[in-house]
Amino acid sequence: MKRLPLLWVLLLCVLSFPLSAQDRSYTEGPVMEVTAVKIMDGQFDNYMKHLQGQYKRVMEAQKEAGIILGYAIYSTQARRPDEPDLYLTVVYPNMAAFDGLRDRSEAVSGKVTGQNTAQANTAYADRGKMRQILGSNLVRELKLK
Repeated sequence: MKRLPLLWVLLLCVLSFPLSAQDRSYTEGPVMEVTAVKIMDGQFDNYMKHLQGQYKRVMEAQKEAGIILGYAIYSTQARRPDEPDLYLTVVYPNMAAFDGLRDRSEAVSGKVTGQNTAQANTAYADRGKMRQILGSNLVRELKLK
C-alpha cells in the first residue's frame, strides 16, 4: 500500500516532464548557412561579376521555388591572410529544408544555367581560380516569445 502513493507521484512527474519542455522562452526559426570566402589577389571584380550574374539568377530561382527564404553577400576586411573577404549567406526555412536539398537545388540550377551536374562541378572548380572557400557554418535563429 505504501508503494501506491509513490507510484502516483512518479507517474505525475513523468507525465508533467513533456509539458515543462514545451514551455520555452523561444521558438526555433530559420537556418542560415554562412560561407566564408577568400578572394584571390586581383580577382575581386571578376568574382563579383559571377555573383551578380549566374549566382544571383540561381539564388532568385531557388527563392521563387520556395527552396530558400533569402540570400545576402557581406564584405569584411580581412586582418590576416587566412581570413575571408566575403561571407555568402543563404537562409532556409528550417532544418528539414536540408532533406533532399541537393536534388531540389540541382533541378532549379540546371534550368537556370543550362548545365548538367558534371558541367556545374567543372564551373565550380574553375571558380577556384577566383576564390577559396574557407568553410561554412549553420546558424539557427532563436525567436524570443
